[in-house]
Amino acid sequence: MVSAEFKEKVFSNLKTRPNDDELLKLYGLYKQATAGDNTTQKPGTFDFKGKYKWQSWKDLEGTSKEDAEKQYIEFVNELIGKYN
Repeated sequence: MVSAEFKEKVFSNLKTRPNDDELLKLYGLYKQATAGDNTTQKPGTFDFKGKYKWQSWKDLEGTSKEDAEKQYIEFVNELIGKYN
């Protein structure tokens, strides 16, 4: 179960869009925090965006949902400081 702080951070509004690497990190941490380890099939060869997202999540394999949630909150706080 995710915390209220996590839910609040998911809907944080940044004045500037984070770069692609930051967005991938957010995606991976979000998926790990909400779904746990990535057990989905790797996207096809020409699905570049899907492969990057899949790998971002897969790289967090073994991280507990709670730890991923904490890392997500910390990272969003960093981004708020950087972009707001």
